[in-house]
Amino acid sequence: MLMKKLIAIFALILALCAPSALFAEEEASPSPSPAPEAAAVPGGKVLRWGGDSEGGFPYMFQDPTDPSKLIGFEVDIVNALAKEMGRTPVYVNNAWDNLIPGLDRNLYDIAINGLEVTPEHEGEVNFSIPYYKTFLQLAVRRDDDSINGLQDLKGKVAGTLKESYAQMVLEEVGDVEIRTYIVEANTYEDLANGRLDAALFDQPIALYSAGFNPEIKFVGQPIGEIIYAIAMRKGDKELTSEVNRALVALRDKGILREIYDRWNLWTPVMAEEFNDYDPPKVEPIRYNEWAETHRPQLTLQKRLERYWEAAPLFARGAVVTIEVSLVAMAIAIALGLCLAVTRVFAPKWAAALATAYVEIVRGTPVLIQLFFIFYGLPSVGIKLSPFWAGAIGLGLNYAAYEAEVYRTGLFAIPRTQWEAALALGMTRWQAMREVILPQAIRVVIPPINNDFISLLKDSSLVSIITMVDLTKVYGQVSATYYDYFGPGILVAIIYLLIGLPFVRFARYTEKRLAASEKDGQEGHRENIYRSSTRYF
Repeated sequence: MLMKKLIAIFALILALCAPSALFAEEEASPSPSPAPEAAAVPGGKVLRWGGDSEGGFPYMFQDPTDPSKLIGFEVDIVNALAKEMGRTPVYVNNAWDNLIPGLDRNLYDIAINGLEVTPEHEGEVNFSIPYYKTFLQLAVRRDDDSINGLQDLKGKVAGTLKESYAQMVLEEVGDVEIRTYIVEANTYEDLANGRLDAALFDQPIALYSAGFNPEIKFVGQPIGEIIYAIAMRKGDKELTSEVNRALVALRDKGILREIYDRWNLWTPVMAEEFNDYDPPKVEPIRYNEWAETHRPQLTLQKRLERYWEAAPLFARGAVVTIEVSLVAMAIAIALGLCLAVTRVFAPKWAAALATAYVEIVRGTPVLIQLFFIFYGLPSVGIKLSPFWAGAIGLGLNYAAYEAEVYRTGLFAIPRTQWEAALALGMTRWQAMREVILPQAIRVVIPPINNDFISLLKDSSLVSIITMVDLTKVYGQVSATYYDYFGPGILVAIIYLLIGLPFVRFARYTEKRLAASEKDGQEGHRENIYRSSTRYF
């Protein structure tokens, strides 16, 4: 009876999770903040645009005053661009290094997120005309007068973004100890604390990371030239022309200049590019707001208020994590059972195929498998939504491990049980269903529970295929507030709270199964765990 209840529970899990996933759209939250430029166009086309909400300031990031909103100067540009084109912007989240592959995957029509025009990128995508030109900015501690340019870095320690243009520049200088970072803010924190002698980044990043920091100053002349442009698929010549016309119109109307003024990004380089040397026409409202939220030392109360403001984001991320984990585990349990039965009872050729599947899947990283399913399969005509790509990918991976768990459970049942069932006139299927599997499941419940807890944590990998799960939200919020400690503790607690009910359920199930087995015993019965007799 209890076994039927367990089967019904798994069926219910699939029924609850599947509808929301089946009808899920390719785009993911958070959505861009509402603005006049972002208003929907009645009867107009949709302009799907890809970016990384963890891409950082001032490009696109969560609003520190309202983490449910996505802001940034590139968000404003897309909104204005869509309005000029008569389209409604629809945001699709993706990791920065997957933005160009996402174009090939047809996740969105355009990609924008500080994408640099390089020969390598030009070979993969069509670029619009430049919408922004910038340079590298060197920063040092305010009390350090020994560094005034790149050549002064010899024998010094400098930090920059990993695999960036700035890193190449520092390598060309020579005799510089280069430390690379993933999070820009951490670089400037190490600079202020004396762990670095200098930091070299794109000017917009430097401005928003250290422009208001009293312990840091900018030195030297602008270094190099960096060109940002909007990326589109190679074959989208019509869209490329449409985007270019809209960008020219925004420039001629002064809208682009207004956006750059608001974000304090109007520089001599941009003045030369636009042939516009007039003083700023708009106050740098956005920059001032950003500086005010990050300049003072935050009190514990203020930090707690920020965490509370971000609570809806964490809640949505937790729901995504739970849904994808439950569906993936249901797939893993069902497929794992099939694989185990095939390996133990099927003909040799079928057992060999099942064994090959288990070994191949266990021998390759789950991250590669997710990339293959989401980005690779479309090349052969198989396109899955981010949810189903993540759930199926994790499910197929964990099925290989569940197969071994089930196989261990089957081998734990004495061969005499099988022989007795056949002697009573049962068919092989009846013996498997009524005698063998119920006993095997009692053995495998504890390791299956452990595997689910592990899968719950591995579900964080789905963020690489555009899903905004709990771990992704942690990265977004932490990058917005320069705070990785508090949100990290909060996310850890959420993961713990998610996992505890399943741990309790597993313990309850074990007790019920043990009680059911005890009630059904009549006299002495052979201990199945001590028997050395196996099927083979």
